[in-house]
Amino acid sequence: MTGAGRPRLSTKKRPGDTAREEILDASAELFTTRGFTNTSTRVIADAVGLRQASLYHHFATKDDILDALLSGTVDAPLAVAQRIRQSGAEAATQMYALAYFDAGQLGASTWNLGALYLLPELRSERFETFRDHRYTLMGLYAAIASDTVAELGATPRPGTVDLPFRLVETVVNARADLENGRPDALADAAAIAEAALRVLGWSADVSELHDTARALLAKVD
Repeated sequence: MTGAGRPRLSTKKRPGDTAREEILDASAELFTTRGFTNTSTRVIADAVGLRQASLYHHFATKDDILDALLSGTVDAPLAVAQRIRQSGAEAATQMYALAYFDAGQLGASTWNLGALYLLPELRSERFETFRDHRYTLMGLYAAIASDTVAELGATPRPGTVDLPFRLVETVVNARADLENGRPDALADAAAIAEAALRVLGWSADVSELHDTARALLAKVD
């Protein structure tokens, strides 16, 4: 059953414990491979094996589906970033932990949803909450980066504290390159987390810091 009181058109086709999760999985694949504009709700329903009317029981519009998918890419790292910021750990540990977590989740997700961040549709008021959450996450990155710079006694160039967030989002491009056939496009969370610290002035080995950051994540994640 679809959860809307209607039988499926076919047997289960997608991963997920609920029809909503199946719809999101199918939409994520279609939006990132076929394109958002070129994917209709009928195509999504067919990919899941549902009637189109049953899909509307879960999502009123295609924009609602996109919003749910995009929110999923920022809400988890935002919550982790807030807990990291409140942890009392050294700033460098916080920076490494956040970058490591965020790069890891962007790289491990089934579909490369970060590739949708540049859609022109995201400029509309409909996606204001998503944009606000992403900007809040960016602000937390910058705040932790600023604390790290102060902790290291470094003198950053203008814009330096914005670089860790931008480095993490290179995972999106690396995944896109890999999907487009570039064989050596890697998105290594540990390497990105280290790079985030290096641009802020960290010059020591990161091995011990890596372990400390993972321990912090075990507490806050």
